[in-house]
Amino acid sequence: MGFLSGSMTFECFRVGGAQPRQFGPEHVDVLRKHAIDGRQRFSNEQASVGFLAGNHLLDSDFALEKNVFGDALHFAVRIDTNQVPAAMRRAWLQIELATLTADAPDRRPTKAQRQEAKDAVEARCEEAARSGQFQRMQQFPVLWDATSGRLYCGSTSSSASDVCSDLLFKAFSLELSRLSSGKLALEWATEARQRKALQDAVPANFRGDGARAEVAWWDGEGDNYDFLGNEFLLWLWWRWETQGDSIELSDGSTVTGMFARTITLECPRGESGKGTISADDPTYLPEAAQAIRSGKLPRKAGLILVRHGEQYELTLQAETFAVSGAKIHVDEDAEGRGILDSRIEGLRGLRETLDLLFRVFCQRRIAQGWSTELKQVREWLTAKPRSRRT
Repeated sequence: MGFLSGSMTFECFRVGGAQPRQFGPEHVDVLRKHAIDGRQRFSNEQASVGFLAGNHLLDSDFALEKNVFGDALHFAVRIDTNQVPAAMRRAWLQIELATLTADAPDRRPTKAQRQEAKDAVEARCEEAARSGQFQRMQQFPVLWDATSGRLYCGSTSSSASDVCSDLLFKAFSLELSRLSSGKLALEWATEARQRKALQDAVPANFRGDGARAEVAWWDGEGDNYDFLGNEFLLWLWWRWETQGDSIELSDGSTVTGMFARTITLECPRGESGKGTISADDPTYLPEAAQAIRSGKLPRKAGLILVRHGEQYELTLQAETFAVSGAKIHVDEDAEGRGILDSRIEGLRGLRETLDLLFRVFCQRRIAQGWSTELKQVREWLTAKPRSRRT
């Protein structure tokens, strides 16, 4: 059931253009029109892509009451591929060449024999495609939220997200923009009239040695500020440890948080590699403190956030702001369809909480007082190791 049951994994996209106020039969008809064609394919070149109704891999039973939840549209995308793995192609080629050169003294194939072997492999691949020997079907859920103008793609794979974007453009003429940490910072800067300050931002040097900070996984191109996602997680680490675990948000609410389960850290200079630390609170282990003091930055972290009495558990990828393994706690009194509505509201609450928390960081990082806080972070990084929480 995708976003309607179990834990949630997703990337978030901004939907461009006019948004429907409410979804109706016409949207369900579009899903039905572009449903996956389940007939067997006789090609090993192109993938077959289409919509599913969302319940399971073969679900093509689209219906208003099944796919529409007020101002949200829930469905799935399926990708069918039928390609022979490259390793299998190479193995078949070696077998063909061995057969053709069995009687040759030096076992070296001629140019003609190589071509003959390649033709035989291609014929074998076509036969494998016709039989469906290597057919693979993959699905991921999608939730289009008209209230926020966002679309949630239930995968953290960039290739799957690209396929989803292409299909949605074809079906609904939707133009999607991935809401990475850099894009979220750009949206904040535009609203706060801080575009110039954001454009001047460069990766922070947390070591304080005067050298220009490097981020190996950042391309440095214009309007790409995804390095802020790594700094956001490090800032949270410093803030929660030194100033308490509660942060006031711009809407007047308060979020309480902590790191949980796992954290992945990597050297931004590409020198000392990366590692993942797993524990109830991984930031309180000595190896975590040693990693950040050596200059490593967080790339992924498990978080527990509490806001408006709702608790969210998730793993956040710093640059893409992709969420995995998110647990949504539904209304205990909800029944039937109310449970599904409660989960959708929980998803909205989770994403709003993350966005507002990131905006607090952007306000500090871009608009005001960053030099002071950067100095405090540097001092914190050079402090003695902490003791474990009790």
